[in-house]
Amino acid sequence: MAAVVVMDFAIWLQHVMVHAIPVLWRLHRMHHADLDYDVTTGARFHPLEILLSMGLKLAVIALLGPSAAAVIVFEVTLNATAMFNHGNLRLPRGLDGAVRWFLVTPDMHRVHHSIRPDESNCNFGFNLPWWDRLFGTYRPAPAEGHETMTLGIDAFRTREDLRLDRLLTQLFRGTVGDYPINRRPFEQEASAETSAQAGACDGLSHHTPPA
Repeated sequence: MAAVVVMDFAIWLQHVMVHAIPVLWRLHRMHHADLDYDVTTGARFHPLEILLSMGLKLAVIALLGPSAAAVIVFEVTLNATAMFNHGNLRLPRGLDGAVRWFLVTPDMHRVHHSIRPDESNCNFGFNLPWWDRLFGTYRPAPAEGHETMTLGIDAFRTREDLRLDRLLTQLFRGTVGDYPINRRPFEQEASAETSAQAGACDGLSHHTPPA
């Protein structure tokens, strides 16, 4: 069980890393370019990012030396929860509030797919929700609400941008913009009203200077 938790923390750190390093964000933004939010979003990753993730997981496994059973449990759980929390569904409010203390829910992770950088750099967890709460990157809801929030990223919003060939070559096009964590002073741009309504997640922004 301990090995599964540690491996989940490693994946959370990896997710933060691909948002913090501009060149890695170019790979990861294929995942965020989806203009909808459904189970297919959970499988939309650039092949190079998949290889990077595999390499990191192999390194963590080599370092920890967990049992084969622990690795299988982790992989099955991670993939199942990633499909679940990218699903276009909503749990009853009370149930969602209880479940998200132990598992990342669709409403919790949907915030992370907001077009707003101050929201897309929150709620990094795929499986366990504890890391975002511990490190100050948890945001309970989008400022504009789940029904009216805008998904995706501002650079790629046409039907052509969503073609497979365009997605695979997206890393070579455009600029990284303000999405990488270390390029945007969230705490200066999040209004007091937004913070009060949605809970600004600025735990990482305190450690990253503006561009």
